[in-house]
Amino acid sequence: MRIDELDVPGTFTVTPDQISDDRGTFYESLRTDEFERVTGRSFEPRQINYSVSRRNTLRGIHSVTVPPGQAKFVTCVRGALRDFVVDLRVGSPTFGRSASNVLDAGSGVSVYVPEGVGHGFLTLTDDATICYVLSSVYVPGTQIDIDPLDPDLALPWGYTQPPLMSPKDAGARSLKDTAAAGLLAEWPEKP
Repeated sequence: MRIDELDVPGTFTVTPDQISDDRGTFYESLRTDEFERVTGRSFEPRQINYSVSRRNTLRGIHSVTVPPGQAKFVTCVRGALRDFVVDLRVGSPTFGRSASNVLDAGSGVSVYVPEGVGHGFLTLTDDATICYVLSSVYVPGTQIDIDPLDPDLALPWGYTQPPLMSPKDAGARSLKDTAAAGLLAEWPEKP
């Protein structure tokens, strides 16, 4: 298992070692002991969610207020998607910066998103399925939604036609307005 930090501090890709033979492929998707050893961050799963989306669906940018906060591992388990993390931690040296990866079911690569960092994705295939392993359960009223098309973020989604979006995501506030409302976590965040 290889763990690499992304350009947004505290976010990581986790690339499994795959064992393949005539029967197929096996790999360990998540080893919390190994993740903690390499990153110094503990992670205890509390909830697992799946999202299945049509091609060209844009979801995000989502986060959770701190407290309660919510870290997550995201993995594409069917199809492919362009995944983004955005630093939403006020005072962070990389506030507003993003990092992206193309995740696909064949690679098994996961992205770790710490508390205070936003997450979103654009599906590249039909029935793209993402699995979220979450550090806390859903608490109504704590979700933060940032406009994924915020010109100040200028995220390079790469779509060729207008994406499918929920009314909630399409009507989300800009990063600037969300910060002004006092909804974002402060830097430094604790592992």
